[in-house]
Amino acid sequence: MKRLTYLFATAALLAACSGNQGYTINGTAESVEDGKMVYLTKPEGQQLVKLDSAVVTNGKFTFKGTQDTAAVRFITNASPEAYEFGIDIFLENGTINVNLSKENGAATGTHNNDAYQAVRSQLNGLNAQMMAVFNTLANDSTLTEEQREAKGKEIESLQEKSIDVMKEAIKQNIANAVGVHLLKQNYYYMDVEELDPLMPQIPVAYNNDKTIVKIKDNVEKMKATAVGQKFTDFEMLTPEGKSVKLSDFVGKGKVVLVDFWASWCGPCRREMPNLVEAYKQYKGKNFEIVGVSLDQNGEAWKNAIKQLDITWPQMSDLKYWECEGARLYAVSSIPHTVLIDAEGTIIARGLHGEGLQEELAEVLK
Repeated sequence: MKRLTYLFATAALLAACSGNQGYTINGTAESVEDGKMVYLTKPEGQQLVKLDSAVVTNGKFTFKGTQDTAAVRFITNASPEAYEFGIDIFLENGTINVNLSKENGAATGTHNNDAYQAVRSQLNGLNAQMMAVFNTLANDSTLTEEQREAKGKEIESLQEKSIDVMKEAIKQNIANAVGVHLLKQNYYYMDVEELDPLMPQIPVAYNNDKTIVKIKDNVEKMKATAVGQKFTDFEMLTPEGKSVKLSDFVGKGKVVLVDFWASWCGPCRREMPNLVEAYKQYKGKNFEIVGVSLDQNGEAWKNAIKQLDITWPQMSDLKYWECEGARLYAVSSIPHTVLIDAEGTIIARGLHGEGLQEELAEVLK
């Protein structure tokens, strides 16, 4: 289950020098009545904290101030405790033009906001297409199963396009605040070949940023566990509480599929029948699966093993996303698989569904 984070999600403070002339935000409030307040806020954890407020007059509002470095801020239609909609902007010195709207918000006028708006516009278009397909699926009872399946694939295609848009925006803007912001929010969609060339381009101002430090550390771990590398060993406990190592299974003459999953992960549970089928088909052909659970609750883990008909070895440290095995293999979304050959060399990562079946058929023929 991907820990999905969207373009307009809460962001940490971002640094990019903008000068000292101060900022002016000229706003249009399409969906806010005259006399009502709009708020300039900043994210702190999962909350928004009020920085300033302005009265809407003749459908317009203004904020003024100074900002040392560009930072992600939000303008909302009501107080942080009761807002219904808003828009994220890069607060930086200069004139920023904002359209505060329920559906088509925009922020332009300064370098970072112009770059960010270009990405926002592309994603808004793709999101609108996805919503149209969702609405058809929800409201059209005449659709056949084949048509529903086709609509589902259409949604998946649009989601993939959205990810591609963000990846390209990160690549084009990595040397500025926009690219770093997008990277921090979406790095888990990217593989090591995409991430590694970006690391030297990140401005030195972010060297101590906690998320950037984490990303750089993940990249090094991804490189150490990439296709072509020898597996990295780790030790955990079985459901019965017995200590077991990955090396107890890997490098022993069998092809091993390491499956990172969790009982609470919906996509993991949906993928499990595919693994069950693969295990039945190849178990007697020098093939093994080792499950590495990111569960926290031991009973939930054990119950899921029974419910999902999992008969292959399992291990976990019950540390959720702090799972040592997941950290060593830089796993940032599940389900995630690592395929290791009989000698202990990693030959594939991230295989699922038909792709997994095709790879196993080739490797175990």
